[in-house]
Amino acid sequence: MNSRRSFIKKSALGVAGITMGGAGLSAKSYGNIIGANDRLNVAIVGLGRRLGAFPEPISRKESNVQLLYLCDVMEKQRERAAERFSQVLDYIPALENDVRRIYDDQRVDAIIEATPDHWHAPGTIYAVQAGKHVYVEKPCSHNPREGELLVECQKKYGKVIQMGNQQRSSAESIEIIREIHNGAIGVPYKAIAFYSNARGETPVPQAAPVPEGLDWELWQGPAPRMEYKHNTWDYHWHWYGWTWGTAETGNNAVHELDIARWALQVDFPERVEVAAHKNHFVDDGWTMYDTMDATWRFPGDKVIKWDGKSRNGYNTYGSGRGTIIFGSEGSAYVDRGGYKLYNRGGSMVRDSQSAGDEGGIALGGGGDMSTRHVVNFFETIRGKESLRSPIDEGVISTHLGHLANISSRIGSGFDVNPRNGQALDRAALDLWSREYEPGWEPEL
Repeated sequence: MNSRRSFIKKSALGVAGITMGGAGLSAKSYGNIIGANDRLNVAIVGLGRRLGAFPEPISRKESNVQLLYLCDVMEKQRERAAERFSQVLDYIPALENDVRRIYDDQRVDAIIEATPDHWHAPGTIYAVQAGKHVYVEKPCSHNPREGELLVECQKKYGKVIQMGNQQRSSAESIEIIREIHNGAIGVPYKAIAFYSNARGETPVPQAAPVPEGLDWELWQGPAPRMEYKHNTWDYHWHWYGWTWGTAETGNNAVHELDIARWALQVDFPERVEVAAHKNHFVDDGWTMYDTMDATWRFPGDKVIKWDGKSRNGYNTYGSGRGTIIFGSEGSAYVDRGGYKLYNRGGSMVRDSQSAGDEGGIALGGGGDMSTRHVVNFFETIRGKESLRSPIDEGVISTHLGHLANISSRIGSGFDVNPRNGQALDRAALDLWSREYEPGWEPEL
C-alpha cells in the first residue's frame, strides 16, 4: 500500500474476486447497486473548505445517494465532517484516512475529489482506473500535462468526470451566455475576468512537528516528499511554492476564465502575456505573485484579460469577482449573483439577479449553484442529464491558468498552438509537467 502501483494492482484483484455469487449479496445489498434502484454510492475525499457544498445535494431525497465514506488525512476534519452530515443524514458514513481503501471498495460508484490541487488529477485518474465516476474540484489539474492525461483518461475508461466550476450550473449564467450566443451584444470580442480580495499576511513557514492527527505522508501523496513546515496542510499550501498549489490563478481565476471562454466560444489561445508580482507583505511567507494582469489572444481577434488582486480589496469593477463581456452592439456583466445587460451606449437593458445564496469571494462553503452542479453530476451518471462541465471543457479553462502561471514563472509571454494548447516555447515546455514521488505517477 506504499504506492499508486500497488493499490491499482490490489483494486484489479478486488474486481476479479467479486461476483454476484461469490460476494453472497443479499436482496437488500443488491438493491443498493446502481441500476437496481438508481441509488448511487458516494465517497467524499477531502473534507476542508469545500465541505459545505455537499451536504445538501447528497442528503436531498431526490438525489437517491448513499454516502459511504468521509475521507480526509486529518482526523479532526473527518470528525467535523461527520458532525456536519449527522445533521442531515439518518445513518453514519464510514470515516476513512486512506483513500486507497475507497478505491478498493467496489460498492463505491462515485468520488467527490475535494483535496488540495496536487491531488486533483492524480486522484481522479486513480479513481477512474478503479471504476469510479469523479466530481473533481477546480483546478482539475496541477499542470498542463495532467490536463492532457485527464482527457485521455475519460476517453479510455468512459467514466463521468465533472469539474467543480459550479457557475456553469447558474440559471442566470446559462441564460445570459445563451443570449450572448444568440446575438444579444452583437459579436463578442473581449472579456475581462477579475478577482479582488484582501488576503492578509502569511506566516513564513518554519520546520515544525507534523500536527496531531495528520497523515503527512498521504497528504503529500503524488508530490515529492518534503519536511513538514508550520501550517502547510491548512490552506497555506496554496502560497508556499509550486509543489502543491497553483497560485490564485488556479485557485480562483479558473472560475471567471471559464465564463469568459464560454461567452466568447473560444478554446486554446494563440498567445499568452503576463505581468505578475508580489506587491504586498513582501517579506512574509507567500512565495508566489499576489497580483497578476494576464492576456490571452485567440483566433478571430478575440481576447480574454485577467485582473487578479489577491491582497488588495479595491473593487475595480464594482464587486469582488466577475466577468465583463464586450460585443459589437453591447456588453454584459456576469457574476455569481446574476447578470446585467447593456446596450452599446452603456445603458442597462436588463438586470437579472439570482435569489440564490452562493456568490462573492468567501472561502469554500456551498450554495444553490454547487447543489445544482453536483446533482447534474449524479443525474449524468444515471444517463438522465448531460454534464454542464465535462472534463474536456474544464481542462481547457484550467489550462488558461496554467499558461499564465508558466508565463509568470519564466518571465515572458509566448506563443501557443491554438489547436491543442501546446506552448511554442522551450522554457514553457520545461514546466509542462512536474516531478512525482516515485511510484505515484499518474499513468494510463
